[in-house]
Amino acid sequence: MSIFAAPGLSALAIVALLAGLGQTRPATFFITPLTLAEMTGKQAVVTTSAGEFVIDLRPDLAPNHVGYFMAQAGKGAFNGTAFHRVIKLGIIQGGDPLTTDPARSKQYGTGGLGVLRAEPTPGEKHTRGTVSAVLQPGKPDSAGSQFFVCVTDQPALDGKYTVFGRVAEGMEVVQKISEAAADANGLPLERIVVTSVVIRDAPKPEPDPFAAATPAELAKYRALLETSAGPVTIEFFPDKAPEHVRQFLRLAAAGVYDGTAFHRVVKGFVVQTGAVTSRGPLSEKQQKVVRPIAPEFNDTRHVKGIVSMARGDDPGSASTSFFIVTGDAPSLDGKYSVFGRVVEGLPAVEAIEQTAVNGDAPVNRIDLRSVKILQ
Repeated sequence: MSIFAAPGLSALAIVALLAGLGQTRPATFFITPLTLAEMTGKQAVVTTSAGEFVIDLRPDLAPNHVGYFMAQAGKGAFNGTAFHRVIKLGIIQGGDPLTTDPARSKQYGTGGLGVLRAEPTPGEKHTRGTVSAVLQPGKPDSAGSQFFVCVTDQPALDGKYTVFGRVAEGMEVVQKISEAAADANGLPLERIVVTSVVIRDAPKPEPDPFAAATPAELAKYRALLETSAGPVTIEFFPDKAPEHVRQFLRLAAAGVYDGTAFHRVVKGFVVQTGAVTSRGPLSEKQQKVVRPIAPEFNDTRHVKGIVSMARGDDPGSASTSFFIVTGDAPSLDGKYSVFGRVVEGLPAVEAIEQTAVNGDAPVNRIDLRSVKILQ
């Protein structure tokens, strides 16, 4: 099986793509003069001709790799280099100093290696956004300025390459670079140039919206669901499920629910919506808001108009999908987290309930166009 999205690409082939050839080792390896404290909380802003992405550097995993990357960035060594290998929805590879010269394209991949000893990171997975050092085949102590970024999960690479960062912003740019037209060796047909790599302090994370709100404050909010069947307003029960209310408000404020569909309709039982699989791609900020919610089962009965969180077999698997009860459903009591109730717009819910279905999927799409937060 291919470890990347590129059909027919073997694990051996990708190792070859990630390898430089003919590089000799230095008499001594680079050891960073920077302390862990001096490297902690740093980001690399990578500006390219295709856009910008930001890497969270991880000196706790690989201090010498991070120190070397920071040193190279500080002296402008990446400026004018190009991404010399791309695999569609697989990886992008750059950092070779030889790529500043278009006339040396046949040598791309051979430069900037043999400077760093391996710093094993066995617990780190090569998931989407992982940034790792390029090696020569069979030479674990051959890393240098070359690096690659995973566009999709690459488990076949786990434990074989030193992970020293993860993309924090701009994965859409990384993916765009991976999709560039390229020759048989993965060299983009049009140069994708690194304009600059700037090291900066990572900005302080923004506090989660609604995190500090008390149950009494949360109870003052309402949500207006604009559906293709009409508006529906719900009130919240933060005294029963405060974290579900908080998370629903966050998802709504981030626009995660906008453009989803009512994907399940069971007459006399429930209408269900909010699944991110029923809408277009989420932005990076929206992706960060989507997370599992621990259950808050309570004594509120599932009767008509009740709003409750959907989940899988795992009680802690609730995420974004929720349902509105359209009839008494005692089988759900104590097993799903009730967090609100419809206070206006039941006729719209009833209209959704009456739609033609194939199984429990509506024949014609019913949109949840937006969810607006009211006070």
